[in-house]
Amino acid sequence: MARGRDSASPATLTVAALVCLMAITHHVHAATYTVGGSGGWTFNVDSWPKGKRFKAGDTLVFNYDATAHNVVAVNRGGYSSCSAPAGAKVYKSGKDQIQLVKGQNYFICSVSGHCQSGMKIAINAA
Repeated sequence: MARGRDSASPATLTVAALVCLMAITHHVHAATYTVGGSGGWTFNVDSWPKGKRFKAGDTLVFNYDATAHNVVAVNRGGYSSCSAPAGAKVYKSGKDQIQLVKGQNYFICSVSGHCQSGMKIAINAA
């Protein structure tokens, strides 16, 4: 039986199915991490990432008292100096979800003295 111009070949269908499967698989393998574990985003959490393997696309969940803390995405300089550069993204909900990008990801609490008390994390996402 002859195929019309709009008919897809079995090979085309197979390739399309594989592309869809790869797109779905990428999202399935993304992990969600609660920063600080059950204690949440608080003081002395700077060592929390140690021993964990993060990937681009993983989600960090920051749970904290929004009346006392925040989360600021900063660069390396902001992380080292515990200061939020102009234009830095500030999260204030108390239940923030932030997706990691490939490479270095830095987060601090910009409330006075909190970052200096270890309320900061540096994560390298593969």
